[in-house]
Amino acid sequence: MRKHGSKTLLLDAIDRRLLDDFQSGFPLVPRPFAEIAGQLGVGESEVIARIERLAAAGAVSRVGPVLRPRQVGTSTLAAMAVPKDRIEEVAALVNGYREVNHNYERNHRFNLWFVLTAADEERLTAVMDEIEDRTGVEVLDLPLLEEYHIDLGFPLQWT
Repeated sequence: MRKHGSKTLLLDAIDRRLLDDFQSGFPLVPRPFAEIAGQLGVGESEVIARIERLAAAGAVSRVGPVLRPRQVGTSTLAAMAVPKDRIEEVAALVNGYREVNHNYERNHRFNLWFVLTAADEERLTAVMDEIEDRTGVEVLDLPLLEEYHIDLGFPLQWT
């Protein structure tokens, strides 16, 4: 069982492997969910249904690639100083943009951080401006100055 917000998710061993084992190394084949299903010992439709259930419960926010900066389009790191009582509301709004790769809360005055990727600078700026307009909270643009490789996958702690 895993508590997520006000929801309690019942996670079995297959769910846990799905969440842990495929944070990186996602199969780049015509039917990736069939490949994952084979590794988990279940059917392809079951893998898809589990991902949909986990996404609907908020345990999975996105399934997709994280591209190296400046290889396709443009990207930036952004931060916002969101009032504590609005953090979930603003995070949900930010997550609603397909240009957002991931976001996370930090224990800092700038407490909501996210990566934006867009086809060009114009779209990148438009998304940041729209987020500001919709939330009333300034978006701090922190463009990449030097590239580092950081593996964003991490082992989940199951209690």
